[in-house]
Amino acid sequence: MRGLFITGTDTDVGKTYVTSAIARQLCAEGKSVGVYKPACSGAEVDEHGNSSWHDVEAHYQALGGFFERENICPQCFTLPAAPPVAARLENREVSSSLLKSAHDWWQDHVDLLLVEGVGGWLCPLTKTSLVADFAQDCGWPVVIVAPRGLGALNHTLLTVEAVRSRHLPLAGIILNEHCAPSGSIAEQTNPAELARLTDVPILSLVEFDASKMLRQPGSQDTIDWEQIASQGE
Repeated sequence: MRGLFITGTDTDVGKTYVTSAIARQLCAEGKSVGVYKPACSGAEVDEHGNSSWHDVEAHYQALGGFFERENICPQCFTLPAAPPVAARLENREVSSSLLKSAHDWWQDHVDLLLVEGVGGWLCPLTKTSLVADFAQDCGWPVVIVAPRGLGALNHTLLTVEAVRSRHLPLAGIILNEHCAPSGSIAEQTNPAELARLTDVPILSLVEFDASKMLRQPGSQDTIDWEQIASQGE
């Protein structure tokens, strides 16, 4: 099984949107693909007290409902906080053994697995480990999702440096308009500045309310995700 690890410069920058978009494309191409999020916190609770998690549901739909939600994310927490914090406040604990066993389950079911991290690269995942530790255990190429607005240059370059400190292959950066654009100078210049400041390729510039398919910058061509995943071999 090959894989890609999708991380973000922060929470709420569009990791789930990007991961689901990649999954939809691969499914449309007839590829054997799965999505795994090791933990998810921050539930939506309806008037009847039923909880749901947007990230898990997005991935479930992207995979056509073929895999159970419990396989996509085995550990979900109600409170909107880092998983070990949310777990502690709910008198629970993030299970390290379940993180691994639930990940390993996919080996017999798909050829390529997309793993979406939690929060940013150094977000706590368990009491004693970070998202970066889990990514390092996976050993797969990393895709960084970053917003296009002010602050993205610093946050993206810090994330690039942190990923490289783990000696993991960097597949590329996706700049995502996760909210309506303001037309700011930062939004207009960030893609070119990142291309100048780092040798990590810009894989896609995702426009707000764009189609569900990721495109190469300045092109209508889709991205060869299998080829990108092979960088880890």
